[in-house]
Amino acid sequence: MIEIPSDLHPDLVPLAFLLGNWAGAGVSDFPGAEKCNFGQEVSFSHDGRDFLEYVSHSWVLDAEGNKVKPLETESGYWRIDEHRKVEVVMVRDQGVIEIWYGELAHQKPQIDLVTDAVARTAASGPYNGGKRLYGYVNSDLMWVGEKATPEVELRPYMSAHLKKVVTPEEVEAMAKSLGDLPDDGIAFFK
Repeated sequence: MIEIPSDLHPDLVPLAFLLGNWAGAGVSDFPGAEKCNFGQEVSFSHDGRDFLEYVSHSWVLDAEGNKVKPLETESGYWRIDEHRKVEVVMVRDQGVIEIWYGELAHQKPQIDLVTDAVARTAASGPYNGGKRLYGYVNSDLMWVGEKATPEVELRPYMSAHLKKVVTPEEVEAMAKSLGDLPDDGIAFFK
């Protein structure tokens, strides 16, 4: 269920499905880099202004699913206008700053983004731009990213399946909102 916070800026209501903390796993595979499974934690938050704050941390996982080393960190800001056009400013730990533009799909929680501008530091690797697709599917957040370099044409390089993380405070609030439940727990399902 998508909840819309009462203090969410009205312009951001179409992006409310992104709000919260997400965690999951995915696959990274791009020529010149080690193919790996990765874990990811993503947060979309707001402070009442007309943007969502975005933070993502990912790390390489071993065969047993244990964290091995950091993979990528991103942060940025997401906005949407009255025509469902989305703009994202993103900074990556590899020394890359990107401006993304895209659109929220009509009548479904799906966002297609394409880089419009890329700035790189001297220490960053080669990178020309990319595409991303985010979708809210069966209460989960899924995404796939494509990227291009001078040597490699645009192609998928990362994708992940993330689930909403529920804090103990949120569990307590949900329990309180249920009211009185039958003592045996079975009558609830009849």
